[in-house]
Amino acid sequence: MSSHTLIVTGTDTGIGKTVFAAALTAALGACYWKPVQAGIEEDGTDAERVAWMAELPCERVLPESYSLTTPCSPHLAAEIDGVVIDPARLALPQVEGPLVVEGAGGVLVPISRSETYADQFARWGKPVVLVARTSLGTINHTLLSIEALRARGVPLLGVAFVGDPVEDSEATICAMGHVKRLGRLPLMEPLSPKALRTAFATHFKLEDFTA
Repeated sequence: MSSHTLIVTGTDTGIGKTVFAAALTAALGACYWKPVQAGIEEDGTDAERVAWMAELPCERVLPESYSLTTPCSPHLAAEIDGVVIDPARLALPQVEGPLVVEGAGGVLVPISRSETYADQFARWGKPVVLVARTSLGTINHTLLSIEALRARGVPLLGVAFVGDPVEDSEATICAMGHVKRLGRLPLMEPLSPKALRTAFATHFKLEDFTA
């Protein structure tokens, strides 16, 4: 497997995790992998969106282990499709250079009736970047996510925020959660590959992700 693998997860769904994963993949010159895709949105799969946002050649976008039809939790989407998700097929792939792996939704989203993404992260044993929104409710969601990861011994690199600046919430989360604040990705309208690269370079330190 890649000698430098980072896992990107979130505190909830629809918070900008995929946009951050694309920014990180572009900045690292990494390969991207989303092991389980549940449902296809109007603008395509997460892998297709990341490929566009990060301007990735096709060989750096790894195919999903499972591509499921229904846009819902992977455990239910798999059941609807008559599929059993085999943990052996979720082994980290071997690539040259860095690898960014994106989970689905929040850290306790079920992969099966007995395992969550957090359990899979613990099995992988690679550093996790927790993506959190800055809007109301983020303190609770983020601190609970931090606790869930640490309860399983998952190495936590830090928190990457997405949204408008909310200094007290960001500082409170990092102080109470004893976690590094990696930076904040602002909302971009319109979103473009160039804008995303510029925003990441402006608001994050690449060395935080390469040590």
